[in-house]
Amino acid sequence: MEQEDSPVPQSAGREDFGKFQHGCEHYRRRCRIRAPCCDRIFTCRHCHNEAMTSLSNPKDRHELVRQDVRQVVCLICNTEQEVAKSCCKCNVNMGEYFCGICKFYDDDTRKKQFHCDACGICRVGGRENFFHCEKCGSCYSTPLRDNHMCVENSMKSFCPICYEFLFDSIKDTTVMPCGHTIHLECFREMESQNQYRCPICSKTVMDMSASWALLKMEIDCTPMPEEYSHEVSILCNDCSHTSKVRFHILGHKCSQCNSFNTRRISTGDVNEN
Repeated sequence: MEQEDSPVPQSAGREDFGKFQHGCEHYRRRCRIRAPCCDRIFTCRHCHNEAMTSLSNPKDRHELVRQDVRQVVCLICNTEQEVAKSCCKCNVNMGEYFCGICKFYDDDTRKKQFHCDACGICRVGGRENFFHCEKCGSCYSTPLRDNHMCVENSMKSFCPICYEFLFDSIKDTTVMPCGHTIHLECFREMESQNQYRCPICSKTVMDMSASWALLKMEIDCTPMPEEYSHEVSILCNDCSHTSKVRFHILGHKCSQCNSFNTRRISTGDVNEN
């Protein structure tokens, strides 16, 4: 009978024993880590953080600093030892990819892990596919080189939708045209809900030209009654220009950039000076 394909070659040496057979929902690895903060053993820092941040007593909640890990437990021979790529007793690689700075192990090298010295952490996707933006303080995909608005330390913040810390999130992130960062899946959820503004600065982050043209046509076809025929002051969320325009219940167009992403900054009283 023909053998099933295995991610580990039949000729694999001792160092590959147990590869892909151990780990957690986050990583395939052949060791567990001892968290120095609480002296408990977990498969990875995400497992630790999920358990410790859900404790009933808020004073006991905490997260693991990956660089502080000093001890690991081999899952092949159950030997606790200092952090290293290979087990000091059974000689297996506890992770095909190993970073001694981050104390990070992963058998699945198809992720193309690499350590970024500037970020200070390991990332996935292949070093050749990313660059480090010094101002934003993080790695971005190469298509964004010279093609994004820099916001200082923009990645060292929380996703404005789900509030997960972005810098070391394992989810894909994207940079909006305004320069603020967000999880890619959260951005797509915004799109599906027709939410076109950045949740942080309210600037337009999608192509709204067709929508603006349709809105202008609707406004032109819907004259306001005489009692509402007065001017209001508006602020454009896109270009920050202030202007006075004729009041309309459907929207107000910026006289500077023609965006309808505006807000009223006056009461719109008929007798307004």
